Amino acid sequence: MSVLGELDVPFQRIETTAEPELLLRMYRELLRIRVLDARMVVLQRQGRVGFYGACTGQEAVPIACGFAVQQQDWVFPALREQAIMLVRGFPLRSYIAQTFGNSGDVLKGRQMPSHGSGRAVHQVSWSSVIGPQIPQAVGAAWAAKLRKSNEVVLGFMGDGATSEPDFHAAMTFAGVHQTPSVLICQNNGWSISIPTARQTASATIAVKGYAYGVRPLRVDGNDVLAVYETVRAAVERARGGEGPTFIECVTYRIGAHSTSDDPTRYRSSEEVERWQRRDPIERFHRWLVAKGLASDALRAEIEAEHDAEAIAAIKDVEPLPPPPRESLFDDVYAELPWHLREQKEQLLAIPPAPSHDAGKGGH
Repeated sequence: MSVLGELDVPFQRIETTAEPELLLRMYRELLRIRVLDARMVVLQRQGRVGFYGACTGQEAVPIACGFAVQQQDWVFPALREQAIMLVRGFPLRSYIAQTFGNSGDVLKGRQMPSHGSGRAVHQVSWSSVIGPQIPQAVGAAWAAKLRKSNEVVLGFMGDGATSEPDFHAAMTFAGVHQTPSVLICQNNGWSISIPTARQTASATIAVKGYAYGVRPLRVDGNDVLAVYETVRAAVERARGGEGPTFIECVTYRIGAHSTSDDPTRYRSSEEVERWQRRDPIERFHRWLVAKGLASDALRAEIEAEHDAEAIAAIKDVEPLPPPPRESLFDDVYAELPWHLREQKEQLLAIPPAPSHDAGKGGH
């Protein structure tokens, strides 16, 4: 990789070798998360779910990464990487149930919406606190190295997390122990309402890797093929024992940080419009059309299919009851200790509170 000066890491020049079948699978997944995010934001605005964090404008990174890893690899996400679960086969109904936190949620309602995870697809739970998943990812990668397994771990963060102590600890550990990890920063220009220039004086985010002995790369995060090829190569490099990579994906959050945010209070409409012209889905659509692999009609067909699937899944999931009371005691200890057994028995001896919807066919 060529480096322009000591403090700059240029975008990687990427040529893809992906087959048409894979390209169309990426296309379908990009359209699915865009359609699903729009549906879920509407549910939140209607008061049917409490919170949602869409990845509108940043879809290229999670979708590309979902295809760049292998089945045995692990993912430690931040807010906008939940779609990786869907790419890797996590059921849509379970994905949506997590947002409702009801009995269809494999996490049993214990996490806030948009904080999904699933052992079946090797995606680990995360905290809204900025950065703690980064050393966790590196630690899991170290464990894989000690076991001499061929697992690689992806750890995600936003640009603001690179100014947190957890980033320093994780990068130091990754560099010293040469863990089989790929750490990925989605630099969308905003740490919620703080622009990148106000939270770091670094010329780029990627350049920070040099200080830790971690190979840095900088890629156009709105180019799904560039992200795919860059991450895939870094994953295989880590799997081959060549150490960790730190990748800055330069992208932009077109929508709000979450449904709790009003981005008009801190950024201009001109800035948003400028980045909308680089929308990753629109760019990939135009590229596929030029290659003869897609059309406006195909896109409309796929979007309608995804919307129908989302509506059907929401209809199935939303009426489910809350997780059972006794699930409070699950997953705490391998064997429930005596004092928790007593508490569980006492809880179950108390009749459950009547439902507010009793007699109405609801919960």
